[in-house]
Amino acid sequence: MSVTTLPTKTARPAGQRDGGRAGPSGMQKGQQTKAAIVDAALGLATQIGLEGLSIGALAEVMHMSKSGVFAHFGSREELQISVVREYFSRFEEEVFYPALKEAKGLPRVQALFGNWMKRVAVELQSGCIFISGAVEFDDRPGPVRDALASSVQTWLAAMYRAVVLAKEAGHLRQDADERQIAFEIHGLILALHYEARFLKTPGSMERTLQAFQSILARYGSDALPVPSIISSSSSSI
Repeated sequence: MSVTTLPTKTARPAGQRDGGRAGPSGMQKGQQTKAAIVDAALGLATQIGLEGLSIGALAEVMHMSKSGVFAHFGSREELQISVVREYFSRFEEEVFYPALKEAKGLPRVQALFGNWMKRVAVELQSGCIFISGAVEFDDRPGPVRDALASSVQTWLAAMYRAVVLAKEAGHLRQDADERQIAFEIHGLILALHYEARFLKTPGSMERTLQAFQSILARYGSDALPVPSIISSSSSSI
């Protein structure tokens, strides 16, 4: 996806997937089994990483034979790619699509970041496929790395486009560098994972929110006050 094109797709109804395919209730038995395998694989991957996934381990978790699991994917690599796609699909549902309900400009940028923070709050316990996958596959070319990189690039392009629209709406200074703003926002999330999940630094969530407010204050238009998204009930993580 081009970094200058933000998808305009609206939020999808519950039970729907890409292309209008029916959710679990409308799936054939084979599709349901595959979806259940991918769900279990995603749960494992958040704990042991994509590289730790194996047909054997998944078969044990699913109480299936190795050949039964293998028949749905054909290879460990395809299983890993399916997990990446499912993770990104859930990320879109929780972070991206709800934000499209907000007006273009800072309201949408703030919604994207706020939704992202909600997801991170959960991932501080379960782990993030994008971050762990980047460590595992950063210097390992191949389809799994490509799937990971494409997912992250698509999401970052959406954030960048939201920033561009905020500038066009007059919510950001005309001399503001949209790419720099998107870069700094992404950096906050990466820092939060490191500080909160790895270092267990108290107050990391609140500091991240304060840093986001600082970005908006520095780049925001003087004619538009920046509303705070920091609540008194912010996590002490």
